[in-house]
Amino acid sequence: MSYDLKLKEMNDSKKQNIDEVVLMKGNEAIAHAAVRCGCDGYFGYPITPQSEIMETLMELEPWNTTGMVVLQVESETSSINMVYGAAGCGKKSMTSSSSPGVSLMQEGISYIACGELPCLIVNVMRGGPGLGTIQPSQADYFQSVKGGGHGDYKLITLAPASVQEMADFTVLGFDLAFKYNTPALLLADGVIGQMMEKVVLPPFQPRLTDEEIAKRSPWATVGKPATRKPNIITTLSLEAEEMETINLRLQAKYREIEKNEVLFEEYDCEDAEYLVVAFGTSARVSQKAVEMARAEGIKAGLLRPITLYPFPTNAISNYADKVKGILTVEMSAGQMVEDVRLAVNGRVPVEFYGRLGGIVPSPDEVLNALKTKLV
Repeated sequence: MSYDLKLKEMNDSKKQNIDEVVLMKGNEAIAHAAVRCGCDGYFGYPITPQSEIMETLMELEPWNTTGMVVLQVESETSSINMVYGAAGCGKKSMTSSSSPGVSLMQEGISYIACGELPCLIVNVMRGGPGLGTIQPSQADYFQSVKGGGHGDYKLITLAPASVQEMADFTVLGFDLAFKYNTPALLLADGVIGQMMEKVVLPPFQPRLTDEEIAKRSPWATVGKPATRKPNIITTLSLEAEEMETINLRLQAKYREIEKNEVLFEEYDCEDAEYLVVAFGTSARVSQKAVEMARAEGIKAGLLRPITLYPFPTNAISNYADKVKGILTVEMSAGQMVEDVRLAVNGRVPVEFYGRLGGIVPSPDEVLNALKTKLV
């Protein structure tokens, strides 16, 4: 779906007024949106550049207003397993971290995906590998979009490019997670987490009662009522045929997600002879580069993937017969570029430009890459 249509749906559902406009960091917007959308529990561990999410939740004290649980636990491994337990009870649960911390969560994320449980995971990326730097990066694309942990699974992955989208995609991430009973990932970089912009916060949604949860999520483990047996959630199977059945069900679900939930945004693409593909902060930089290219008479356009999974493969493929070349821009050594090349299947040249280790490319650099590599 075109992002313009999806954005209209989201804005129509808000019915907000100008009094709701506030100035805050992207990380803070996630925290406020989580409280407002009826999140039941946040479990996390501090790590730069996403620590403001938990700090803001602690300042808001939602346990006194909405009843939301906010808990700083001893490690990222503990946080994802607490999310696993809460999700198994049908609760709206989430965690957040940055790159090394999300690495520690991979086993738990794989369990949650196999258990077909909804939750929200936030990764505000920093430079790596290893402990790396606290500066922004986009080098977790493989880890996030391709699953990251063991087994054949994928995560619905949303890539915000503004503080407003940090708030909007927190709500959307939960909605998609519960629509498909699967983990959703909000994949931002450190710039989007730390920058301050105006944001319109979502309206308050009440947290569901246990009775409402039982109706929405009949699979949930909610104790042992006298009227029915408790549900048992497990990812263990000792029979190969049974495990294959589980995997086939997951793959069918992913095909459905790929059919219905693709989101992307196009900028100056109507007559474009050259296409730039970028997400997050790289997309903001690339939009300026496209404007500069246009000023020099170069017909460039930008396609910004918003769902990194499902990836806008068909949308990019359609440009292969319209443009002379495609440039992908990333804050990494080149990860998304592989999906762009798969989408066009050799029908048009695909070049790459990236900066590593936490350096954000400039519009001048992107324009120069476009001119030297393609034009």
